[in-house]
Amino acid sequence: MSISSINYSSSVLGAQIRNINQQLTDLSTQLATGKLSQNYSGMGTNEGFAIAGRSQLSNIAAYTDTITNVNVNINLANTALQSLTTIRNTVQTGSASTAQDLNVNGQTVAQNTAASQFGSMVGVLNTQSGNRYLFSGTAFNTQSVANAGDIINGTTTQAGFKTVMAERQAADLGANGMGRLVQTQPTPSSVRVSEDVAGSPFGMKIAAVSSTLTGATVTGPSGSPVSFSVDLNGLNPNDGDKLSVQFTLPDGTTGQVDLTASSATPTPIGSFAIDATTPGNTATNLNTALNTAITKLANTSLVAASAITAGDNFFNTASSAIGAPVNNQAAPPAPISGATALSGASPSNSISPGFAAGDTITVNGTTLTFVNSGATGNQLNVGDSIQTLMSKIDQITGTSKPSTVHGGSITINTDDAASLNITTSNSGALNALGFGSTPVTATQPPLRVGSSPASSATTLVNGSANTVKWYTGNDGPGSPRSTAMARVDDSVTVQYGAQANEDAIRQQLQAIAVFGTFSTSPTSQYAGGQVSALSLRVTQSLTKQPGQQHIEDIQTDLAMAQNTMKDAGTRQTQAKAQLQSIIDQAESASPDQVASELLSLQNALQASYQVTSKLAQLSLVKFL
Repeated sequence: MSISSINYSSSVLGAQIRNINQQLTDLSTQLATGKLSQNYSGMGTNEGFAIAGRSQLSNIAAYTDTITNVNVNINLANTALQSLTTIRNTVQTGSASTAQDLNVNGQTVAQNTAASQFGSMVGVLNTQSGNRYLFSGTAFNTQSVANAGDIINGTTTQAGFKTVMAERQAADLGANGMGRLVQTQPTPSSVRVSEDVAGSPFGMKIAAVSSTLTGATVTGPSGSPVSFSVDLNGLNPNDGDKLSVQFTLPDGTTGQVDLTASSATPTPIGSFAIDATTPGNTATNLNTALNTAITKLANTSLVAASAITAGDNFFNTASSAIGAPVNNQAAPPAPISGATALSGASPSNSISPGFAAGDTITVNGTTLTFVNSGATGNQLNVGDSIQTLMSKIDQITGTSKPSTVHGGSITINTDDAASLNITTSNSGALNALGFGSTPVTATQPPLRVGSSPASSATTLVNGSANTVKWYTGNDGPGSPRSTAMARVDDSVTVQYGAQANEDAIRQQLQAIAVFGTFSTSPTSQYAGGQVSALSLRVTQSLTKQPGQQHIEDIQTDLAMAQNTMKDAGTRQTQAKAQLQSIIDQAESASPDQVASELLSLQNALQASYQVTSKLAQLSLVKFL
């Protein structure tokens, strides 16, 4: 009979050897990988910090990708904006030059350059980053601006800017070429000049008349339509006596006619002849000279102003509500102005009926209340001026173009035509301001001459149904910058949107389109004066004006977004280093410590093997 050897593999000593072997394997893995374990359960109590750290590192990586992508978009946008600045400077230099030589098409070299630069500007505004149009706001999948050819020349169904400008010029000049003014000689000794239609938006408006003509009687400007008259009363003025008439042009600028009485032969330019023998002929000479001067002003400065205004009608997205012309109580023939009071006892320079204490006007949901005196906040005194009311309305609407009173007509401007809504508790007073119905809403551009023939039209109408829409991106309310936002840190977002219809961009595109599209007859006696007057206006339009948005302002906004991202990136870099340190401390194995433990375990295993070997040779005979 034999006795089987003892099963040491299931003994305590065998289990200890297996445990040492497993520890050796784990330590060898730690030495090879530098990690405490290949699974979370073996990492120890600090693994929770490592898991949280990894989550934060993942967020930082996402923010880094976002910052990279946003920077690409901003860099492309900034390059485009810099190109727009170059285009502006090129056209402005040309428009400011004195060279007025016209080619067969009735344009100067500078105008041809502007036409070319317009196409370049449209291309720049349609810049894409990937599939994103950078100047379309939230409508980033939509082309920002219509094709240059369509904008200028139109399509088969919609009129372009060239047509709108031609219509506007015809409407402003009128059939007689005198800027919608009518000149007559009511008596042999007098001259009368009148606007053709009260409240018409077209032509020249009589602003002021002054005279040093000896023995003459000057009346007006007053009445509806506005007119003035000069009666020499059968007398001759003295040499050097002067008549000055100031006109307001469609673009808001002024033009002036100065005529000096002269007995010199030949009669100097800008003068009218004194007939010493027949004073009645002097009045005829004044009438002829005034007609010539008005016609020249109409066919030079007015034509240029008309082109600028046509550009505004076509390109400007700041819409308006226009009231009918109104006269004040004190002088019924005199139109209201910004100084006219909102209430007052007759006769006074006020509207009638006026507003009373307790009346309200609600603008886009904000209510203005009338009080007798001491108005604060959203209150108005009943005796405040129309200008005060318009300023309050402009504050609420946030318009970039202040509301105006011209020729007795109130124009309320707004950057968002769709949102303008004005109501009142006193409809009679609102009617006295020229607004015959409520709610008062805005006409959306583009604006077109309201009837045909244009030379006798008296209204502007919404032309959106049959006119090219030059800007095709997002045109809702709010800051263009807010149309593209990105989170670049846990509590930091940046705004980097842009729209081609922002004031700085739109005004530049508009001015270049006007300059590059306008043409005249090379043989016209007024051609040089037209181009000169237009060049002056275009140069001014392309010159930075205080209080207006500039291309550089947009670049500054984008630069601020980049600085914000740069600061966030710096913080994240520092955080990454700290988080990685926490993870390393929680998960990394020290090579020196592992090596020491390996040596210790190897010695222990060797000793265990020696004991095991001796025990494995033990038999009952040896044991006994």
